[in-house]
Amino acid sequence: MIAYKIPVSVLVVIHTADGQVLLLERADAPGFWQSVTGSQDAGETLEQTAIREVREETGLDAGKFALTPWGIENRYAIYERWRHRYAPGVTHNTEHVFGLQLPAPLPVVLAPREHLRCLWLPWAAAAERCFSPSNAAAIRLLPMRL
Repeated sequence: MIAYKIPVSVLVVIHTADGQVLLLERADAPGFWQSVTGSQDAGETLEQTAIREVREETGLDAGKFALTPWGIENRYAIYERWRHRYAPGVTHNTEHVFGLQLPAPLPVVLAPREHLRCLWLPWAAAAERCFSPSNAAAIRLLPMRL
């Protein structure tokens, strides 16, 4: 039996108080930069999903820092290249945005199957580099949240 992804996800903008943002380059799409993202597992709260995804993708313990739901929900069409991960007929995903404020740009441990590289950029440059419009839009809101 195929275990399909749930079409509910989190987007976690990892940042510092001075507006530096962590971006990750996707292993399955080199050149595609993004914040931490991931689908909710059955039985998880959105906060639990955010904590798990941050740990899996960066090695950071989000429970040690300020993880905040931003109250933003984005519904978008799932990119065709990734639709096979979802049940037949599922075409849209609902993404919930969180912020995770760190005291400084910290080193991360990437999951090699998921990401090739990471970098810290000022928020405006990070927004420009994102391939996802909802990710870029969330990063552009960061100055109002600092």
